[in-house]
Amino acid sequence: MSLKLYVSFILSFIGLNIYGQIDSNVSYQKVLSENSIDSIYVFGQWNKIDGIETHLKYLGIICGKNENFKIVISSRLWGLSKRATNKILVFSEKNKYLGNYYITMKYDLPEKIENNQIVFLPSKEDNCDKDLITCISFDKGIPEQFFIECKDGKGDIYLFNKE
Repeated sequence: MSLKLYVSFILSFIGLNIYGQIDSNVSYQKVLSENSIDSIYVFGQWNKIDGIETHLKYLGIICGKNENFKIVISSRLWGLSKRATNKILVFSEKNKYLGNYYITMKYDLPEKIENNQIVFLPSKEDNCDKDLITCISFDKGIPEQFFIECKDGKGDIYLFNKE
């Protein structure tokens, strides 16, 4: 009896994970197909019990040496305290998901693409230099990591996660 319950629980959990991934992919493809730079799309609705709300913003295309990449920023709000999981999503020119950079704070997500670079405005952290702007290039392909300085050479390193 308990084995049946255990197996049912595991299968339910797997089903929920698969549904969540499909739902995310559909959301991503909707935003990419609209091709509307700086538009914010909201999917789902957050609530204290079980709601998840995802905000997606298409920044545009950035050109690499041999290929172009589409960049979308994502903030997924979840949980009782409305936590956010923030990512920079990277897609091929044909909308194939290539991976992401996990970004700690929502206000550290990039603002725009300018001069073929992803532009990060100064951090809103109180102790960070308000004049620092970071620009990331994809000229040599997708960077495996990049550094955003806060102040005096200190800051955060973000790694590319292939999925």
